[in-house]
Amino acid sequence: MAKRQHRTLVESILDDIGRAGSRISDIGASEAAAGNISVYVPGHILVEHVFPEKTSVRLPDPAPALAGGTLLVTGSGRRLREVGDDPQVSVAALHVADDGITATQYTSKKAKFQRLTSEFNSHLAVHNDHVGARDLDFHAVVHAQPMHLTYLSHIPAYRTTMAFNKAILRWEPETIVSLSDGVGVLPFAVPGSAEMGTYNLEGLRQHRIVLWSKHGTMSRSDESVMRAIDLVEYAEAAAHYEVLDLQVGGKAEGITADELSEVATTFSIDSPYL
Repeated sequence: MAKRQHRTLVESILDDIGRAGSRISDIGASEAAAGNISVYVPGHILVEHVFPEKTSVRLPDPAPALAGGTLLVTGSGRRLREVGDDPQVSVAALHVADDGITATQYTSKKAKFQRLTSEFNSHLAVHNDHVGARDLDFHAVVHAQPMHLTYLSHIPAYRTTMAFNKAILRWEPETIVSLSDGVGVLPFAVPGSAEMGTYNLEGLRQHRIVLWSKHGTMSRSDESVMRAIDLVEYAEAAAHYEVLDLQVGGKAEGITADELSEVATTFSIDSPYL
């Protein structure tokens, strides 16, 4: 049998989702079935050879900017660490109709979920907002539950965007470079609710990663799924330093304001958190 020379676009994206799911689990940001991933690409890409079963569905909210495009979305109750083992078990594809209201959903007979992630409405709104505003050729959205970031959001003193970023940006020089727009801190809201969706949409217009208070994070990337995961890693590492400092009674100096400003100047970083 001849060796296969290439993979289709849908298979390539599924590979990326699988690697991202494994990584987010490796850093302790996706216990059991927590967390979810979605990807948007324009056009009705070929998916039937991977997901042959199809049904008509109504989107949770209108998404006119995504009309004619394709979404790949993890299913409810699926473990992100297992997506790469067999994406057909854990992922569905949707071809969004021209009306931006309905879609054809494609799955495999192997699928072990009854519906898409419960936070699909938040994913959909973010994709629609950014594709509509910037005419993107690719957009990835990741929801994770990193322990140290989430823990800090349980402390009232950290539940403003300014205070939170002042705290976490002071531990590694790389953080201000990688997260120059900071982490947007959102108020608590019930997961999957319309209120949560509104907070999330506003936050991700200003930041590439937001912290849902007492719940987890959502990050986005125009480049790849792994770039969205990178944002979680940078923020979680910084939050881990902050938690360690709290545990020892706040003894560490951290990067001073002058030192942080010097780093920002060297790397031409313009940030409101300096």
